[in-house]
Amino acid sequence: MNVLPKSRILELRKQHIGESCPLFFESDPIKIVRACGQYMYDEMGDKYLDCINNVCQVGHCHPRVVEAGTEQMRQLNTNTRFLHDNMVILAQRIAATMPADLSVVYFTNSGSEANDLALRLAMHHTKNTEILTLDRSYFGHVISLINLSRYMLDVMVDNVHKQPDYVHVAPCPDIYGGKFRDCDFPGEDMGKKYAEEVDKIIKEIQGNGKKVCCFIAESMQSCGGQIIYPPGYLGRVYELVKKAGGVCIADEVQVGFGRVGTHMWSFQVDGVVPDIVTMGKPMGNGHPVAAVVTTPNIAASFQANGVEYFNTFGGNPVSSAIALSVLDVIRDEHLMEHALEVGGYLKAEALRLMEKHLTIGDVRGRGLFLGIELVKDRQTREPNNEAATYLIFRMKQKHILLSQDGPHCNVVKFKPPMPFSHEDVDLVMNKLDMTLKEIETGETVFTVPTKESGAAVTALKSVGRDKVCV
Repeated sequence: MNVLPKSRILELRKQHIGESCPLFFESDPIKIVRACGQYMYDEMGDKYLDCINNVCQVGHCHPRVVEAGTEQMRQLNTNTRFLHDNMVILAQRIAATMPADLSVVYFTNSGSEANDLALRLAMHHTKNTEILTLDRSYFGHVISLINLSRYMLDVMVDNVHKQPDYVHVAPCPDIYGGKFRDCDFPGEDMGKKYAEEVDKIIKEIQGNGKKVCCFIAESMQSCGGQIIYPPGYLGRVYELVKKAGGVCIADEVQVGFGRVGTHMWSFQVDGVVPDIVTMGKPMGNGHPVAAVVTTPNIAASFQANGVEYFNTFGGNPVSSAIALSVLDVIRDEHLMEHALEVGGYLKAEALRLMEKHLTIGDVRGRGLFLGIELVKDRQTREPNNEAATYLIFRMKQKHILLSQDGPHCNVVKFKPPMPFSHEDVDLVMNKLDMTLKEIETGETVFTVPTKESGAAVTALKSVGRDKVCV
């Protein structure tokens, strides 16, 4: 295999890869050549601590996962219309983690495919088209999902994609920086308050002589800013939707497979039972495999539409072998318990850091799913996008990989591989501490990548610094 220098890769990428396909740290991207556990290595052999790769759930290149895929490839991989043990055993294993009635599984290749199929299931079952979702949501890159994903629609500028009339968007239940903030409604039931917004939409749909098809939302909102819904919110919304004749779709593509620590699936934390569950990303630990799980009744409605559902590669023997090995590793290495313990330590240390740094406005999360929101002022909660941008690139210089997200891109995201350790937490918090001091005191001058220098300069000037090496 030829090994190209980084400069040549960038040259070829510019020629042959669409410019709309982004890279992390685009002005100064990292060429990663190997990875192991929670660590990634560039072509120079430098090690980076990966705090964002929830795709490699059980750790990069886990030997059991690699062996399972390799061994099955030696034997067979073929169209899924032939009988094979792996597919049905995987379906059985997944169904065993779900509430009893969620027992029918469809396999796909990606979370986008899974969410698209979930919408089809809901439409064929209810015979309705009116879809409810949340602001800031992201569900995938196919047209049906772009139509629902305000995360994408809000930044598009050519006016080609528009929110269809059948899509209804409720406010994201973000009690820190959303439509209703806990500081503005002290003592109120915020779950109820946000659920009432969904109730209003349902009544408006019904008032127009239409019926609800479904409500689709991540069980915890990731791209929207690592949002943990207020207590009771999902339960109330699911009840409202089902009462209106709709079905509830839980998107677990980014937050499932034990990441929360207490449960296998994030929706279980809220004690709700969806009608359809989608999953992907961590299911194959980097290999493309995904699934939809639903009830026998909904599956029967889908079958009755008269058209077969087939997916050439979804659930193929190799993909199924890999997904089975991921489930085995989560179980055998007690990674859910590990996520709960280390995630609790991560959150506690982040809260301790918050006591030292006024730039941190909020810390929220469950298990190994955490968000740190940066603000310019704790009283007003004004977002500090510049500080987050500075922090992400400064931490990359310290060989720690983080990302930023949310509607103002001021939330620092943690979704590391589940083997993430106490020692990793200590390292990250130490480097975060140092970087936040730089932002708040302006004591350190460093080189900023050219493309991001404007944002970084703004961040430094906001705290009294105007000297930056570019």
